Amino acid sequence: MNSDANTGLRNVKNKPWRKWFQGIGRLGTVAGGLVVLVLTIGWLSGMFEDKVEPGRSDRSVPRLGNEPTDIVHSIDKTTIEEAIGTLKASSRTVVASKVMATINQVNVAAGDEVEQGQVLIRLDDKEYQSRLDQAKRSLDAAIANRQQAESQFSRIKTLAEQNAASRSEFDAASRDVQVTLADEARARQAVTELETMLSYTTILAAKRGRIVDRLAEPGDIAAPGMPLLIIYDATSLRLESPVMEQLAVKLKVGDELAVYVDALDREYKATIDEIVPQADAPSRSFLVKASLPKSADLYEGMFGRLLIPAGERRHLCLNTDALVQVGQLEFVDVVLADGKIERRLVKIGQLGMPGRQEVLSGLEAGDRVVLHSESTSGTQSGTQTGTEANDERK
Repeated sequence: MNSDANTGLRNVKNKPWRKWFQGIGRLGTVAGGLVVLVLTIGWLSGMFEDKVEPGRSDRSVPRLGNEPTDIVHSIDKTTIEEAIGTLKASSRTVVASKVMATINQVNVAAGDEVEQGQVLIRLDDKEYQSRLDQAKRSLDAAIANRQQAESQFSRIKTLAEQNAASRSEFDAASRDVQVTLADEARARQAVTELETMLSYTTILAAKRGRIVDRLAEPGDIAAPGMPLLIIYDATSLRLESPVMEQLAVKLKVGDELAVYVDALDREYKATIDEIVPQADAPSRSFLVKASLPKSADLYEGMFGRLLIPAGERRHLCLNTDALVQVGQLEFVDVVLADGKIERRLVKIGQLGMPGRQEVLSGLEAGDRVVLHSESTSGTQSGTQTGTEANDERK
């Protein structure tokens, strides 16, 4: 009885329609999973939310209220071109020794003002003093020989007049006088030469100026031609600048220009005293040298700018209160014809008259802009996004 029941159950499980239903169940499970996945993706992408129609929306566009405004206008302004250069002295002296000796004293330091004839350096003069003493003793001997030769010549001459001396004796005495005179002259020249050499051991300032650098110390050996000190005349400072050829050809010697020294934040009047008559081929520029007035604040090697007028041009003038700085960018809120405010990125130039700034791009003449106070920050579009820059731009 039990065996018949088990046989019937196996027959039911092995029927084909049973396998077909199992396949349909698996397909339904996969399809259901896919439907759930699609619905999930649609929900995450906002498929079941309300959409905003394409086009411009005025919902977040600010409008002009009671804020003060100003008009961007154009003005004619003289264009100034800058030629950067370096301050150099036209009168520069390198102090060196003419003899080889040990340095005993250096009486000046870098930055000192010196007068013409002032003692700068003293060298060891023992060797040259000894040689001078020897030369003087040789001169004394030459003088004594010349005096003896002259006395002998006088006696021979007297005897010759009395026919008591031969002609050869007279000629020999005359020759001895000439030889001793030559020896004396040579000895005198040797003394003069050694006196000059001795004077070289005391180095004097050839002219008035300022010590730029001290290159030697006591105990060093001074060799001929080796620089010991560098002096420049503070009254001969001038700015040497390469100027573009289209500007340089319009300049001439004697023109007065302004020179701005960045380190001192000061402007000086300068006069062009030299224009090198040869253009530098790679940079297409001429070297222009403009002399500066004497000033205790100016030093050789400082950086300066030669300000050259280059005609007039028209540019836009913007109130600095209209600038809004966001990070390193600068914006301006422009009032449109319908009263809406549009924020624009602008590029500004140099600071003009107090409270006015040159605008290079982003605005046009006649645009109406919103003014902000120094404490105002953020945007006019409803969200604070930055801080307005200070009115003063340097």
